[in-house]
Amino acid sequence: MPAIKLSATYAVFALAASLAAQSNLLVEGLEAYNKGDYVTAERSFRKAVAQGGGDARAASLLALVQASTGRCADAEPLLAKAAGSNAGNDAALGRLAALALARCRLAAGRLDEAAGILDRLRAKDPADADVLYETARLQMRAWNETIRQLYEKAPSSFRVNQLSAEILETQGQYAEAAEEYRKAIAKNPRALNLHFQLARALLNSSHAAETLDRALQEIEAELAMNPSDAVATYQAARILQVRQHPAEADARYEQALKLRPDFVEALCALGTLRNEERRSAEAIPLLEKAVQLAPASEAGHYALMIAYRNSGRMDDARREKARLDELHKTPEGEFSDFLKKLGEKPPAGK
Repeated sequence: MPAIKLSATYAVFALAASLAAQSNLLVEGLEAYNKGDYVTAERSFRKAVAQGGGDARAASLLALVQASTGRCADAEPLLAKAAGSNAGNDAALGRLAALALARCRLAAGRLDEAAGILDRLRAKDPADADVLYETARLQMRAWNETIRQLYEKAPSSFRVNQLSAEILETQGQYAEAAEEYRKAIAKNPRALNLHFQLARALLNSSHAAETLDRALQEIEAELAMNPSDAVATYQAARILQVRQHPAEADARYEQALKLRPDFVEALCALGTLRNEERRSAEAIPLLEKAVQLAPASEAGHYALMIAYRNSGRMDDARREKARLDELHKTPEGEFSDFLKKLGEKPPAGK
């Protein structure tokens, strides 16, 4: 079981400072624990417990070592008690105990209990990286367990084909995904979203004319069941625009915006289409609304810059150009450096 290491900035210094005057054994144990020397840490904490002195933290710290090295059965009673600490330096120990207890619950498959502990920790500090990491692990475990149950208990369900298709899509196997969606549709032709998902897989597999036509057919089938689907309406407009049917695309974009007035992608697409049709005066209010809703949208700012330029509003066009330049600036920081190493473009506006 992976160890929950103490954070030097959050826990070690705070605990060590409070314990230094009381017990060198506890300080030595904390230092060893933070270095990953669990044998030395456990020895120090056991000696501190044996010496007594009334400091219950020695036993709690010993329980942390036990949990970190996979001995949850021994550790859980003390961890549960320490996890309730929420004042002063005991709060730092309480946080670590709660994290260890959540990991023990997760290891035992007691997912609901682990979720409850992590929810309480997130309520105290929504930006706690350790808590967010453990929550992600919990959610992945829950996802995998639920998938296992689905395949085991309902293997002939259309949901199995749908889920298989979604997994294949994430792996870039679009042709295989499309086939699974077709199987799902054959089992339940009236299920919402299946035709749209099939269309998406087809579009990801190819932009050939015949593939675009098949994808449009699937989207129309989706809209026949759910005419209020703004995303499907928007996607139909995109295909029609690519297939050189601007008037039909324009009407579909308009319909998508009636269904969802704050649909940024539809606002940008319709504004861009109006630019191409030399209807910049009509494009401007659409694009102004788009960038108001999504200030970091490069597509929106670019299209708005073109609309302003075509309308002779050069000062406004220059302002949009300046905003685009700002969005293109490479953000600084550890995450950006990580993306550079991967060869990926950092997210705009961050």
